[in-house]
Amino acid sequence: MAVKIDKKIKGYSVVTPEDKAKQAEAAKAEAVKREAAEAEALGDNVIQMHERIERPETLIGSTYKLKTPLFEHALYVTINDIVLNAGSEFEQRRPFEIFINSKNMDHFQWIVALTRIMSAVFRKGGDVTFLVEEMKAVFDPRGGYFKAGGVYMPSLVAELGSIVEDHLKSIGMIKDPELSEAQRKLIAEKRAAYAALDSKKNSEISPAGAMPVVEAPVVADDRSGELFPEPRVRAERREEDVEVTGDGGVSFPPSATMCHKCSTKALVIMDGCATCLNCGYSKCG
Repeated sequence: MAVKIDKKIKGYSVVTPEDKAKQAEAAKAEAVKREAAEAEALGDNVIQMHERIERPETLIGSTYKLKTPLFEHALYVTINDIVLNAGSEFEQRRPFEIFINSKNMDHFQWIVALTRIMSAVFRKGGDVTFLVEEMKAVFDPRGGYFKAGGVYMPSLVAELGSIVEDHLKSIGMIKDPELSEAQRKLIAEKRAAYAALDSKKNSEISPAGAMPVVEAPVVADDRSGELFPEPRVRAERREEDVEVTGDGGVSFPPSATMCHKCSTKALVIMDGCATCLNCGYSKCG
């Protein structure tokens, strides 16, 4: 392409590929600085969660049903969220208040106190995820219980903390660490191996090894002449359910014990080693 030069040439230099790369890097750095300056200017108008924010007329939230063996009636936990910077690129949901309702009034005082304190912490803003660890670390001196799925809960407060954790994950405040492809593959292999091992054990038990069905002779009652057969003895072989589907509809073998790593009743003995079918933990490494 021809370029017309209207001015007097005073000097010249040859532009090398290295010079072009340096110019591109300088332009990129300048663009990054410009974007940072714009973000800083916009950041002054971004609303952060703090205790002076007034409660809107309408809040969005979720209600969770909590059924424990401690109470006859279920607890219903409602967590309402406030939407900050709605409609902008800085939009975010933050917990604003929590309520717990139930027909059971035995623990009304401490439940009201707990929810009010938690709501106050939510409205303070900042990193409120510490509540999860604090609540899950509460242990009942009378002992805990297993909730649906075989997960051990050391106390009712700990299960409330688990519900708060699930809610914070749903709004993006807590990132759930995903299992790597190698870990998922290992867990799938362990489950398949245990299922195959149990099937093999069941097939090796021959029917001849069980107690035979004894047909008792029919005897007559001398008084009425009616026939009363004596009870039959039947041997039945119990098989364990080894259908394992993972978290959410979990079904582990009934003989499984609790894994200290994931607090789930999924620890079985495979090849003489304690192995968890939920998280893949193995005592033998």
